[in-house]
Amino acid sequence: MTKGDLEKRLDFLREASRLKDILRRTYTHGGQTESTAEHTWALCLLVMTFADQLEGIDLLKLLKICILHDLGEAIHGDVPAISAHASANKAAQEREDLLTIMAPLPADLQAEFLELWDEYENAASPEARLAKAFDKIETISQHNAGLNPDDFDHTFNLTYGRKYTDATELTRRIRDILDVETRRNMMRSRNMVVG
Repeated sequence: MTKGDLEKRLDFLREASRLKDILRRTYTHGGQTESTAEHTWALCLLVMTFADQLEGIDLLKLLKICILHDLGEAIHGDVPAISAHASANKAAQEREDLLTIMAPLPADLQAEFLELWDEYENAASPEARLAKAFDKIETISQHNAGLNPDDFDHTFNLTYGRKYTDATELTRRIRDILDVETRRNMMRSRNMVVG
């Protein structure tokens, strides 16, 4: 590998690191706004934590999909699922931005990364469907655990991504636990408003 090839890969990584500055509408335990990179890390850790329960799944492929799934947000940012602007345009913009970020990479890596991203976007494999389910689970879990603003609406959690989280017994069981937590948080919020 030439020095120029090494530099191009480092250029890609510098562009990808912009994901650390992209903030989501999710809050940490300390009340800080979570970055998309932090979400991606938490998603990968979530998958690793349940990896022993994922029979017949290519774990490396699943983790690669998780790492890449939001990388396109590094340029134009995150469009929250709860937003009215979350649409097909979001996916098209993210894909276009991903292509821009990957431009310095060799063609074979670009093709591999894009294929994994497309697979995720289209839920085209068991790994992609699990990545979608765990992505929703991680978001809901962070909504439940984070120090949210007083006007935070937990009701969104109860329907968010159910199509994916209900697809396997494992993710459905995890979701059931998170739904109980969500309802508990909803009650606390109501009590704070009333009290």
